[in-house]
Amino acid sequence: MPSLILFYRPTCPYCQKVLAFIKSHEIAVEMKDISRDPSLRDELITQGGKSQVPCLLIDNKPLYESDDIIDWLKKNVVNR
Repeated sequence: MPSLILFYRPTCPYCQKVLAFIKSHEIAVEMKDISRDPSLRDELITQGGKSQVPCLLIDNKPLYESDDIIDWLKKNVVNR
């Protein structure tokens, strides 16, 4: 299983879509709320190159866009 870290903001509807999918499938993902800690936003920019959320880091490689994240999770985690 790859290392998974989700950078998100609770007020972001696209983040909520990803969070709901993760919760409904009980996927173990480290969660980082960038609105609670400014250093997490800096970490996101360092890791992914931009501050866009949601961002799923898969073994330290960024994946953006909620539909792309959900598709990746379906193919690589849920249906294993």
